[in-house]
Amino acid sequence: MITVGLTGGIGSGKSTVAQILGEFGAPFLDADKVAHTTYAPGASAYEAVIAAFGAEVLAPDRTIDRRKLGSIVFGNPAQLNKLTSIVWPATSDSIRRNIVELRASGAKLPIVVEAAILIEANWQPLFDEIWLVRAPREQVLARIEIQRGLKPSETDARIRAQLSDEERAKHATLIIENNGSIEDLRELLKEIWAEALKRNG
Repeated sequence: MITVGLTGGIGSGKSTVAQILGEFGAPFLDADKVAHTTYAPGASAYEAVIAAFGAEVLAPDRTIDRRKLGSIVFGNPAQLNKLTSIVWPATSDSIRRNIVELRASGAKLPIVVEAAILIEANWQPLFDEIWLVRAPREQVLARIEIQRGLKPSETDARIRAQLSDEERAKHATLIIENNGSIEDLRELLKEIWAEALKRNG
């Protein structure tokens, strides 16, 4: 039974791909949400994050305030590296546990894990296949302007700060070209999913 790591850059449409695959029946995990659970009180990364960044990142209820934490690491590579060195391994362990639990509870279909930073975090060993979603730059710029209200120059800066699609493609088992309408994407994914089900021993 295969486990798929789904990745792609900002505005590529990977969340839409994940949503459609979910409609097809794929058990689904969102690595971002899993990461947030790792520094909830009592979770594996909670004490380490407080030790690294101090009690000022705590909200009154003793949860870690993501906004306060974000203001420390945003634009500061050294602090961001400190955070990712704690959270990424904890997230990897948690994703692995989630996959085992899904299989143990009877999930037979390919499991899909959406992870924007899959390659950067070196999570490739968690997956049997890595599917990369990519879209033409003009479509990405237009999509992000509509969805998030970012100017093309702002999106462009974010794209440049990310791993390139060329680099991601070196690790991909399959590339999903999201360069048409949502209907085009759905039809393409129907074919991709049917093929994945054949490979899913």
